[in-house]
Formats: sequence, structure tokens, C-alpha cells
Amino acid sequence: MSEFPPCPQCKCEYTYPSDNVLVCPECFYEWNPAEAGPEASEETGTKVLDSNGNELQNGDTVVVIKDLPVKGAPRSIKAGTKVKNIRLSDSNDGHNIDCKIDGFGAMGLKSEFVRKA
Repeated sequence: MSEFPPCPQCKCEYTYPSDNVLVCPECFYEWNPAEAGPEASEETGTKVLDSNGNELQNGDTVVVIKDLPVKGAPRSIKAGTKVKNIRLSDSNDGHNIDCKIDGFGAMGLKSEFVRKA
């Protein structure tokens, strides 16, 4: 186990010191542990905005704003589809909303393609 705190961006535990900052080898994020307390690391990655700039929260209901093709599915998710009870996630692939859509099942969405209902 490392004696250094995990990365505030990707939660990687293999951080290492470089000069007076800590560096994450997975996402290459650099931060000064003296400046960033536990409150600061909580605030950095938690603000997720929809297409209109409204902040999204866990449990919100959102509406899809454009047709979204789904790999392996014969049809796409249509614009206007209402998605209830979203969960915000910190995935590295850009899909920052985890949800369950009727007829499609569990999937990840990008917040830029939804608006708050």
C-alpha cells in the first residue's frame, strides 16, 4: 500500500511525488497535497452539468435531447425519452451518468445529450 493519498481525479492508489506535487501515473493529474484538503477532492469531480448548464444530482430525472444510437441494438434511444433515477459516475470514457432505460436496460449516458426534466 502506498503512503501517498490516492488521486482525486481517478482514485488511482499508485501516486508518486515529483518535486513538491503528487502525480498520478494513470491520468497524469498533478496536485499539491498541502493545498487540496479532503473537501477539495470531493468538489473537483462531482459537478455534472446537463446540456443547458443545470447541475445534475443523483436521483434526478432527465430527458434525452437527440436520438442516440446503441451498439448492438436494432433501434436507437429516441429524443424525448425520459430517464428516471440517474446515478452520477466518474468513468474515464466520458459517460458520466449511469441509468436504466425501459426497453434497453442499464447503460451509461453523456450529460451533454440530456436535459434536466
